[in-house]
Amino acid sequence: MRASEATTGVQWLLARGLLLPAGPRTVVLPREVALHLRGGRAHRELQPEPPAVTAVAHEPRTVDGMAAGQAFTAVRTAEELLARWNTGGPPVLRAGGLSVRELRRTAAALETDDRTAAFWLDLCFAAGLLASDGDADERWAPTPGYDEWLRLAPEDRWEHLARAWLAGTRVPGLVGSKDSRGRVLAPLGPDLDRPLAPELRRRLLGLLAELPPGASADRGALLARLRWDRPLRGAAEDFRVAVTGWTADEAELLGVTGRGALSGHGRALLAGGRAAGDLAPLLPEPLDHVLLQADLTAVAPGPLRRPLADLLGVAAEVESKGGATVYRFTPESVRRALDAGHGAVDLHAFLARHSRTPVPQPLTYLIDDVARRHGRLRVGAASAYLRCDDPAVLTELLADRRCAGLGLRRLAPTAVAAQCPPERLLEVLRELGHAPAAESAEGDVLIAREDVYRTPPRSAPTPVASGPPAPDEALVEAALKAIRAGDKAATVRRRPAAPPPGAAPVRPPRTPGRRSRRRCWPGRRCGSAASTRRARPASTSSPRSGSRAAPSPPTTTPRTRSAPSPCTGSPVRLNSRTNRHDAPGRRPPSNRADHRPRASPRGVTAGRGAPRDRGAGSRT
Repeated sequence: MRASEATTGVQWLLARGLLLPAGPRTVVLPREVALHLRGGRAHRELQPEPPAVTAVAHEPRTVDGMAAGQAFTAVRTAEELLARWNTGGPPVLRAGGLSVRELRRTAAALETDDRTAAFWLDLCFAAGLLASDGDADERWAPTPGYDEWLRLAPEDRWEHLARAWLAGTRVPGLVGSKDSRGRVLAPLGPDLDRPLAPELRRRLLGLLAELPPGASADRGALLARLRWDRPLRGAAEDFRVAVTGWTADEAELLGVTGRGALSGHGRALLAGGRAAGDLAPLLPEPLDHVLLQADLTAVAPGPLRRPLADLLGVAAEVESKGGATVYRFTPESVRRALDAGHGAVDLHAFLARHSRTPVPQPLTYLIDDVARRHGRLRVGAASAYLRCDDPAVLTELLADRRCAGLGLRRLAPTAVAAQCPPERLLEVLRELGHAPAAESAEGDVLIAREDVYRTPPRSAPTPVASGPPAPDEALVEAALKAIRAGDKAATVRRRPAAPPPGAAPVRPPRTPGRRSRRRCWPGRRCGSAASTRRARPASTSSPRSGSRAAPSPPTTTPRTRSAPSPCTGSPVRLNSRTNRHDAPGRRPPSNRADHRPRASPRGVTAGRGAPRDRGAGSRT
């Protein structure tokens, strides 16, 4: 576009090169123009030096102690979470992940909020301790690696979790938000991976590692430094802001930091060293004793060894957590221990051996009372049973070797249980010569007759016609309209579009006569459009006597009118059908007259180099 033709401001800028087109309705500002408008500055604020990160000093020993305590809590939380799903966890959603109801239930069991519960779930999943079972009805459950993880020392278990968190690409903080398609991201879902997360975690912890031991920093200052190190824009910057806050909270929950400062074992973890060696001296020593009290409670003043913790987890309920865990014995918890195979004598001996205080009398009475009533009623599984008024018949069947595969077991003198379906039991007894009768759950004899089977209600199939279906009135009317519209369009006379005013006339390209193999006849202007065509004769017969007969003319003679010749001015006839000049005595034009030889009257071939035929009956 020229500057003189610009009517808008954008067109004026485009004409002068101050804007460049980037699309049909989009323009861009060139970099050189932008730099000139900003006074040569590439950034809004010039910061050649990185922003300072102000350190807040803390006692390194206090930071390490708080981080170690939180690391021990993280290990216990992961154990408690996976222990609740030890016999099978909640189902997996169809799109993957965990439902909101199960997330809230897990958060209530861990006594935390939904966001923190989602973090612990995703941490166990990233560490390989939790996965879906892969069955048809998928459920979340601990993996075999969880059993191996339990056999490790507490510091090694923490290092396994921390390394999985530091190198993982999953971002549990996104749980509850929506993706680009408007779907809510579920915990443990497949859409929580972000490749930028591990780098952001390491950069944030790296900034804390540059501070003196035990020093923390404000999150705003850390974020400003991250922006200076690697500028981002748009959605990437918003994601970095969110991940920075989530990383600081998760590092505090996991025990990598304490009071916002990087701990000693956190520095070893970031450097790739053995963090478990720095954490082990800071963790409390596991205890092998509890304090039993008269109110049916047991107080654990610290972490317990594995056998004692497993038994208390079955025989008692956790009442409170913290520095000291309080367990409470209830009839249901004691019955659970008896169901697990622990007898009353075993429970008494175990508690007496691991208690620093004498076993209270109420606890002894509770265990003995539950054990006295335990197992009084027996419940078993039986596929079928036999009932007979004659005990001798049942005794004969129990002694018969042919009934060994039925799994018969005598329950009473007149009742026997079987471990096979009732149909199989009836078949075997009839083969042995007996005449058994089947009975219902109420004791009534079942009548053996064939049961009819019917499908759900179905409609009769519709007959299929041999030809195409008959069109309805609407379809016929639409077809007639289309046909009439086509006929009308075919009769309309189409005129070529008129050239725009002031445009030069378009002439066909000129072709040399030698290349087109056409002749330029005398009396016509050579080089013009008319000279490329041969004149049509006015008559088809020769005036000479004795000449050969010419072909008969067509029955319909086109009308002609006289017009002056453009070369000589002599009158010629203009054919109204072909719009061509017909000169007297000229041969009619032919499409291939100039491209193939013509036979002369006496067999002489007329062509290039041969004498031109002067008319019908002429001699060469």
